[in-house]
Amino acid sequence: MRRRIYEMIEKGEQEDKISLYYDRFMIFCIIASVLPLCVKNSTNPVFYRIDRITVFIFIIDYLLRWGTADFKLKGEKPFLCYPFTFFAVVDLIAILSSLTPLYSTLKAVRILRLPKCMKPLKILRYSKGFHLMMQVIHKEKDNLFTIGLLAVGYIFLSALILFQVDPDTFASFLDAVYWATITLTTVGYGDICPATSIGKIIAIVTSFVGIAVFALPTGIITAGYLAELKPKHKR
Repeated sequence: MRRRIYEMIEKGEQEDKISLYYDRFMIFCIIASVLPLCVKNSTNPVFYRIDRITVFIFIIDYLLRWGTADFKLKGEKPFLCYPFTFFAVVDLIAILSSLTPLYSTLKAVRILRLPKCMKPLKILRYSKGFHLMMQVIHKEKDNLFTIGLLAVGYIFLSALILFQVDPDTFASFLDAVYWATITLTTVGYGDICPATSIGKIIAIVTSFVGIAVFALPTGIITAGYLAELKPKHKR
C-alpha cells in the first residue's frame, strides 16, 4: 500500500493515470492557493476558504510524502532526514505561513506573508522538465562552477581596479561591484558609468567578457539537454 502511494505521489510513470491526475490536481491546488496573493486586500471569505482547503490538501500531501520517505531516501534514518530536504522545507513553509494567525491582523508582522510566496515553488515538484534540468545541472556542475568562479573573480578584479582608478565616480567598493555585475551581465542600467580612460577600457572588456560568460553556460546546458534526450528518442 505504501509503495503504491509512493509511486502515485513521487514516482509516477507516464502510463500511470492516477499519478498523472494527482500531479494535475496538485498543480491546480497550488495555483488556487496563490490567487489570494494577487489581491491587495484578500479579506474575501472565498479566498479564505480556498486558503483553508488548499493548506489542508498540502498537509495531507506532506504527510504522505513523509510516510513514504524510506522509498526515496537512502540511509538509516530516512524519516528523520526527509523534513530537511529542499522540497520538504518548501512544503512546510507554505503550510505554516497559512496557519500563522498573526499575518492578517497586525500590520507590523505582514512580513509573515512572504513565506506564502514559496507556494509556487511546489509546482516544480510536478514538472518533469524541471527534474530534467536539475539532472543536467548536476552532471555539468563542475563546468558551471568553474565559469561562475571566473565570473565572480572577474567582477571582483574589475571592481577593485575601478575603485582605485575612478574614485570620484565610485564612492564605495560596493558601487564598483554593482557596476561590474550589471555590466558583466550585459544589463547596463547606465546609472553609474566610469569617467576615466582606464575605466572605459575596462567597461569595454567587461562587456565582451560578459557575452562569453553567459554564452558558455548556455552551450553547456544545451549540450547536456541533448545528451539526456537522445537515449529517450532511441527508445
